Amino acid sequence: MKIALFVTCLADALYPQVGQATVTLLERLGHEVVFPAAQTCCGQMHVNTGYQREALPLVRHHVETFEDFDVVVAPSGSCVGSVRHQHAMVARRAGDQALAERAEAVATRTYELSELLIDVLGVEDVGAYYAHRVTYHPTCHSLRMLRVDDKPLRLLRHVRGMTLLELPEADQCCGFGGTFAMKNPDTSTAMLADKMKNVITTGAEVATAGDSSCLMHIGGGLSRLRTGTRTVHLAEILAGTESVA
Repeated sequence: MKIALFVTCLADALYPQVGQATVTLLERLGHEVVFPAAQTCCGQMHVNTGYQREALPLVRHHVETFEDFDVVVAPSGSCVGSVRHQHAMVARRAGDQALAERAEAVATRTYELSELLIDVLGVEDVGAYYAHRVTYHPTCHSLRMLRVDDKPLRLLRHVRGMTLLELPEADQCCGFGGTFAMKNPDTSTAMLADKMKNVITTGAEVATAGDSSCLMHIGGGLSRLRTGTRTVHLAEILAGTESVA
């Protein structure tokens, strides 16, 4: 299958290894991954902060960049959530019904990584090896907006060499929420403290999730406390093999 990678701004700027791991994983499973070089920000940050008019050109550009592909994948529940739930809305509110319909078509073919693997490719065991104690944080957008449910956990349970540890109060937000963390720092910090406490109680070496933004927030807090627990994206774990782990 030919799959277009929507790498996201955060991966492009700060976590390129997440995009690279996504490609490694999908190619190992026998698929062709292409990277549309014209891609830019999907506009989620603009929409979430009330700048819908400014987001419209980004929505249009995203549609133009990805509408010729049958399948699009992003290693981010947050960005996939924006494509599915915001793009058509932004276009429709701007009075561009044609763009809204095109955005809806792209949205139906855009998947978060665990969705793609299980719902489209029909695979749970991706042949991964990762010899660490790991706990999984389900991010808000993937859990509540995309409703990926237990798909990431189903994938993690098949990873060889790994001990998967249950995270207490896993469904509670980590407190990042994009600009929420900047506009409400005290509340965000309190939520992060609760999340870190629960991660630490598991005894995990690694906390994983499907969104680099949440992992950045949690990982920053764990690093400042010098807990020894690090954060690793789900794609990086699933791309691991015994020869490189």
